[in-house]
Amino acid sequence: MALERFEGAVAVITGGASGIGAAMAWRFGVKGASLVLADVEAEVLDEQIAALEAKGIEAIGVITDVRNRAEVEALADRAYARFGKVNILCNNAGVGSGSEGRIWEYEPNDWAWATGVNVWGVINGISAFVPRMIEAGHDGVVINTSSGNGGVAPLASTPIYAMTKAAVTCITECLHAHLGEVGAPISAAVLYPGPHMLRTGLWTSWRNRPDDMAKEIPRKTPYPTLDQMEAAMRSAGMDVQFTEPDEVADQVVDAILTNRFWILPESEDTDRRIRARAESMLMRSAPDYLYPLPAVVTNVSGDQS
Repeated sequence: MALERFEGAVAVITGGASGIGAAMAWRFGVKGASLVLADVEAEVLDEQIAALEAKGIEAIGVITDVRNRAEVEALADRAYARFGKVNILCNNAGVGSGSEGRIWEYEPNDWAWATGVNVWGVINGISAFVPRMIEAGHDGVVINTSSGNGGVAPLASTPIYAMTKAAVTCITECLHAHLGEVGAPISAAVLYPGPHMLRTGLWTSWRNRPDDMAKEIPRKTPYPTLDQMEAAMRSAGMDVQFTEPDEVADQVVDAILTNRFWILPESEDTDRRIRARAESMLMRSAPDYLYPLPAVVTNVSGDQS
């Protein structure tokens, strides 16, 4: 069942202070939804809430580490205490891994941090909100942010990030089945931001890496900037294009109103990789559909969808 309108709806968005999360918040709010935004960056979150309220959009911010089940449960408590319902849940918070080197050289905290945010963040969101959404009986939708990098095909230089986003796709497929089995008036959707690269804080997610997930082995090279990566890719002859977060938010709005599961923008390259992956599996052949990057920008954590 599709959510027919945003007016009067309540949306919860993790990672809502910037990037895609912030863009979705503005789109939903302008269309009449009330907002509950969760993020770990207190100052940026406060600025976002103030900007929304200045435009007459009802919104609250809740500092939340989505790795922590208790904090996500507290987020749900705040949302229901303030608004009495949740119609739209966007499990959107995400980070890169900060890994460097080959996959067998990654340290445990690189895996644990990205998995904690990107996978457990989605699991915790589903566990904290979906039972309450089902019990309330309101029309609703759960949108989990995946990526073409992993959800469609992995970028070989970012296996941790790709692994987490592949998991998000699988979780959402199963969520769709379970919601259908219980007859809930709630749909599930998986978001693949794109079709091109995005300028979001994901590229500098290391800035929010918590102390308990700190790297034990210092990086051999500094974290590259997005500008450096773009320059390197162009020098390698790659056609670098960007998708604006606002464009992604428009795709999400349209998908909600038309009840689409796959929020996957049309892209010749993406479609080719989907077909190539399916063909590789059917032929039992080795993968040749992975997203490439020139050597100068390998070992970079980020979304290449």
